[in-house]
Amino acid sequence: MRVLVTGGSGLIGSALLARLAAEGHDALVLARPGSRPAPVGAPARVPWDPDAGSLDPEALERAGPFDGVVHLAGAGVGDRRWSPAVKEAIRTSRTRSTVLLAEALAAQDAPPAVLVSASAVGVYGDRGDEELTEASFPGRGFLADVCRAWEASTSAAQQAGIRVVLLRTGFVLSRRGGSLGRQLPLFRLGLGGPLGSGRQFRSWITLEDEVRAILHCLAAPGLAGAVNATAPEPVTDAALARALGRALHRPALLPAPAIALRLALGSEMADELVLASQRALPTALLASGFAFLHRDVGSGVAAVLGRR
Repeated sequence: MRVLVTGGSGLIGSALLARLAAEGHDALVLARPGSRPAPVGAPARVPWDPDAGSLDPEALERAGPFDGVVHLAGAGVGDRRWSPAVKEAIRTSRTRSTVLLAEALAAQDAPPAVLVSASAVGVYGDRGDEELTEASFPGRGFLADVCRAWEASTSAAQQAGIRVVLLRTGFVLSRRGGSLGRQLPLFRLGLGGPLGSGRQFRSWITLEDEVRAILHCLAAPGLAGAVNATAPEPVTDAALARALGRALHRPALLPAPAIALRLALGSEMADELVLASQRALPTALLASGFAFLHRDVGSGVAAVLGRR
């Protein structure tokens, strides 16, 4: 396959590019102005600037045609405390880039067959222990609103007949980065534990299965619309903490009280990002024949930490 990728320098994007290369696929990346120089052997780059609304259609045409496109670009939701300016950057970095890309792909002489566009289980809002499938209605809150607008931004691609997959990713388990990467130092010191009550559900997926799911979505012609990229067995935050403790042979009993999280992060960010509960199930992936390598959190954590 010839695959165009955005967000290639992020946790998921860099792992995806490595997997594409290992499997002999031809990958290219959309790169922003000021990006670090590409190392020798890195995928070819096509320039774009979503903030300025700039994506040269001729350059994109010359780089194609593409069999598929994977769109992962967007400002990190947990990188900074949510001020009004940060919230606006989170929203516009997703919607503006997605509209720009979808319109550019739709205008190509030979549009790609498929666009896999990132989204998140945050679209469901805080739903307690309710089991959530792709047919479940969206929730309320800032992240849910962002995800709805993000997914709607692919409309130009859909109208052009491109098969669009809206990949609603959960809590990605990787020791290389993301939320787990930030928590691991505390767990290794025996200072980890559940966040808040620990009763909120975590819809998790290992980075390895996330990349495999993306490749599956590219290749599965029957997959379109919302797809939950989460393992089949979501767990509570307390259960995830226990699994981490067992894998590291450390206690995992020190909770981070909700009040402390709200003081540190701000109430809205704490409530939506770390205290909200989403029990999402990968109904569409399983129905399409996708086989998870890591179905339960014990095997997932052990694989991520290299303790199979």
